[in-house]
Amino acid sequence: MGKRVTTRRRVPEGFRDAVGELEFWRDGVLGVRKRDGTLVEIPEESLAAAKVVAGGA
Repeated sequence: MGKRVTTRRRVPEGFRDAVGELEFWRDGVLGVRKRDGTLVEIPEESLAAAKVVAGGA
C-alpha cells in the first residue's frame, strides 16, 4: 500500500489503464487513487497487468 502503480484491466470495450497510488487491496479488489483524486476500484479477476512505478508529482 502507498506505492505508485500502473494497472491494466479488461473491460467489455477492451482494456483500461489506471495509474495512481495503491490505497488498498482487500476482498479481491484493488483501490487506486488517481492524480485527479478519483478512486478506481479494480476487481482482481479483471487485471491483465500491474506493476509498481517510480513515484512523483
